[in-house]
Amino acid sequence: MAFRNKKDKFSSLLEKIAANLKESSIYFAEFKLNTIEDTEIFAAKMKDFESIGDDYVHEIIKELNVSFITPIEREDIMALSMIMDDVLDGMENTAALFHMYNIIQADDYMYKFVDAIVKCVDEIEMSIGLIFSKKLPDVRPHAIKIKDYESKCDEVLRESIKHLFTIETDPIRLIKYKEIYENLEQITDSCQGVANTLESIVMKNA
Repeated sequence: MAFRNKKDKFSSLLEKIAANLKESSIYFAEFKLNTIEDTEIFAAKMKDFESIGDDYVHEIIKELNVSFITPIEREDIMALSMIMDDVLDGMENTAALFHMYNIIQADDYMYKFVDAIVKCVDEIEMSIGLIFSKKLPDVRPHAIKIKDYESKCDEVLRESIKHLFTIETDPIRLIKYKEIYENLEQITDSCQGVANTLESIVMKNA
């Protein structure tokens, strides 16, 4: 299985997916919600990012259907593109929840989740840059960091739900916030899925 010095179309497309994912995560983390109108802008922009990501995945599928030789196994290329797309889908879905539920105030737990998501995506982008450049041993430390961030978010989810059921008296608001917490944690689960896929690729090609 050859990792070529010249960048091929699949590594370029996966790097584009990772770059779009990083740009999306930065926007997701930094956008300030102050009004109901802001939630609509937020959701629409995240939908745009998600559509760009879908286009890249479709391009990979198209190229896989016409290519006989790939830099790594075609199943791994497909798995990596799909699980990165799941991370972006999760952010887009969460932004849609903020809009649907008219939530304009993020709390400390949400910020903890978002901080971990941004850090995970940073590690993902660096890993994609390494996976095709004959630096396979260097990928594993990034995968370990992603898993550590995801593990910490498991704790944040437990703490956030416990706190929510302790202080919240409005059952509708409780349902809304619980769903957002769970969606944010699910994004980090998808990030861990990327880490697992990266480690599998390293094991196969080391």
